[in-house]
Amino acid sequence: MKPLEIQQLSKAKLKHYARLHQKKFRDQEGLFLAEGLRTVRELCLNLPGEETLVALLVREGEAEAARFAATHKGKLFSISEKDCSQLTETSTSQGIFGVFRQQPPADHAKKPVLGKSSQSFMVALDDVQDPGNVGTILRTAVWFGADALICSSGTADRYNAKAVRSCAGSIYAIRHYGVEHIELELRRLQKLGYCIICSSLEGTDFREFSSWPEKQVLVIGNEANGISEPLRALADRLVRIPHAGSSVRVESLNASVSAAILMERLALS
Repeated sequence: MKPLEIQQLSKAKLKHYARLHQKKFRDQEGLFLAEGLRTVRELCLNLPGEETLVALLVREGEAEAARFAATHKGKLFSISEKDCSQLTETSTSQGIFGVFRQQPPADHAKKPVLGKSSQSFMVALDDVQDPGNVGTILRTAVWFGADALICSSGTADRYNAKAVRSCAGSIYAIRHYGVEHIELELRRLQKLGYCIICSSLEGTDFREFSSWPEKQVLVIGNEANGISEPLRALADRLVRIPHAGSSVRVESLNASVSAAILMERLALS
């Protein structure tokens, strides 16, 4: 079989794409960088449109990655081992990178109700700082059919490389947006009939609620400090995940684990 001929990526493009590790540059360009065959493949399988994919960069000699990437004609480029070291954020490069367009910014103020019926479920992140948690929560929100993910200004960037790996291709499967003042956004949604439900160690055991509102926003707090005081004050419900046994042997659950447990309860009850 004739080997696949792949165009070499220019030094100018390499420098341009390497700068996508910087949030400021990602936002300026409206692009993000993904690494690894699984992540890049899942993103390509879930593209809103072919124009969302900008480029696929494959290390010389990566046959499997090259075969997969060859289906996107005109967007496949070859890179060297040295080039990989400029693009990767992991200790060992996996040899394939994708450059993708970010979700277009949405005018959420004009489209506040995202569900097709009277039911609507959203997730909000209050300064969740670990990008791995952000990506995992985003993927879990997709699984449980959330309409949107709302992020405070102090929450880790959804397009951070670690967040992109953690959500494993789900980044196009849900509407997500950041807000400068999350308290104002939640108050706006409250006025539209949404119940604001905050996860808190001081909250009520979620098993004590026999029903859940049709329109709800689940708020997940910072890993170290939990929900900020302004959001606790506006919450319609503070809920707590109960532990088993007579005593607590860990201080708290991981933010993404807490989010998953509460999403299951809210979405499937």
